[in-house]
Amino acid sequence: MQSQLYNQEKQYNTFAEMNLNVPGADKLHFLVGGSIVGYLQQLNGVIPDILDDLGRRFLTFENFKFELINSDINNIEKHKIAINFFCKPLLWHDTIGEHLLVSQFKENLEEEIFTNLFQLQPFLSIHSIKNI
Repeated sequence: MQSQLYNQEKQYNTFAEMNLNVPGADKLHFLVGGSIVGYLQQLNGVIPDILDDLGRRFLTFENFKFELINSDINNIEKHKIAINFFCKPLLWHDTIGEHLLVSQFKENLEEEIFTNLFQLQPFLSIHSIKNI
């Protein structure tokens, strides 16, 4: 976990304890985050958990943010992370029940627009919104 730098005396067992008690321990987000880049490259820019109603992965990401939620140097089962993916802007067309009808944003709206319908689900959030 690269915690040795912030826990040389092995006083703390969890990331939460280090983050509360050791100045600079919040840098572990960045230090540990570098180790996942290779795994994310295997995704080929596609968010793995968002499927449209046809079961296809359609949502691509441009950027991501890694976050270390908690970890325990004595128990690998307690390692918890979050990876937030950020996609290109989408155009929202309608909400149908618990589904969103969206398309990739295009400057020229006179071209044919291909849409995706997908269900709202836990841990899916809208980062920002803009009226056009």
